[in-house]
Amino acid sequence: MELVNNHYQLTGGIDPLALCKEYGTPLYVYDASVMERQYQRITGAFSYPNVRIHYACKALTNLAVMRLFRRWGAGLDCVSIQEVQLGLMAGFKPEDILYTPNFAGMDEYDEAVRLGVKINIDSIPMLENWGLHHKHVPIGIRINPHLMAGGNEKISVGHIDSKFGISIHQLPHVLRVVESQGLVIEGLHMHTGSDILDVDVFLRGADILFEAARKFPFLKYIDLGSGFKVPYKADDIETDVEELGEKLSEKFAEFCREIGHELTLMFEPGKFLVSEAGYLFAKCTQVKQTTSTVFVGLDTGLNHLIRPMFYGSYHKIVNVTEPTFKPRIYTVVGNICETDTFAVDRRIAEVVEGDIIGFYNAGAYGWMMASNYNSRPRPAEVLLYQGEAYLIRKRETLEDMVRNQVQLQLEEIS
Repeated sequence: MELVNNHYQLTGGIDPLALCKEYGTPLYVYDASVMERQYQRITGAFSYPNVRIHYACKALTNLAVMRLFRRWGAGLDCVSIQEVQLGLMAGFKPEDILYTPNFAGMDEYDEAVRLGVKINIDSIPMLENWGLHHKHVPIGIRINPHLMAGGNEKISVGHIDSKFGISIHQLPHVLRVVESQGLVIEGLHMHTGSDILDVDVFLRGADILFEAARKFPFLKYIDLGSGFKVPYKADDIETDVEELGEKLSEKFAEFCREIGHELTLMFEPGKFLVSEAGYLFAKCTQVKQTTSTVFVGLDTGLNHLIRPMFYGSYHKIVNVTEPTFKPRIYTVVGNICETDTFAVDRRIAEVVEGDIIGFYNAGAYGWMMASNYNSRPRPAEVLLYQGEAYLIRKRETLEDMVRNQVQLQLEEIS
């Protein structure tokens, strides 16, 4: 979204105020051209010929978005059997879906086997169970490389105390289980966190997996996860995927020459592909002055965008209705009966009741982490594609929220 002639415009000259008028607020809007740009950027960064990008759909599982990535050539990274099922609904072939759950039950794994998708195992107990249930089904192993990486501790998942993956120091145990059970290991996987700036983190992780990979002669892929940082504000730093592609392509090709056969190099970006493509638009319901603070209150809250409260994440916030008014200092809050503060002491063009406020970087983990807290419905979603706006999810209604409740007639119970 850019300021053009003192008015905000979305891709193709689409007016965000018109979208809010047509579909109401709060409203999520996604720009397909930004998603495609990000996908082409990462696929174009590698000279190594056998690179496979799996979209980490937990960032945004709307079927319309998933179908776009399938059309562009991506595979799918799933962390639940429901995401696998959505991926199949979106048209992905089973062999293009990678299922890497955490603490899933055997029933989920059984269903993944039935559906024919690729599977990663991330614990020794499940690895031991595999020989009892699906001995001949090839699997990948998720390794915890013990690399502390990521924007903060809540999004760092490869450290020594992480619940994710099998510790690299437990590799001898893994090898004993694999040998005793006769398991077929086709891949090694890791994921160290989110918002990783340092390209060397991925290179160190690659070295760790390379060393482990020498123990498994029949590998087909090595998956380095993701965690690429995107910019959240002007002049913000981001992961240099071009540098990563250049350095890792050379390193990976050299490793494949050493072991005598070519492997697939895989990544699983989610936020990198959809974060910058998304916006959340909300309406100012009140401007409230206290003794020391001016609050801008909105018709949304942590029930629709919890990342600032949960992760302390930064989102650029603008007054879409009156972008040229003199800036004032505001604390931007939601309408939920909790402390749902989006931003403190933020300079925003003067806001009055009824103005539309826009949040940037709302494409990843925005709608997906939304809830019905305070019994408020979740927003509609709109996709901008080839110059047109398409409604891809209707706004929830009260009827939607009570549809699965069973009405118990208490007066009939003696």
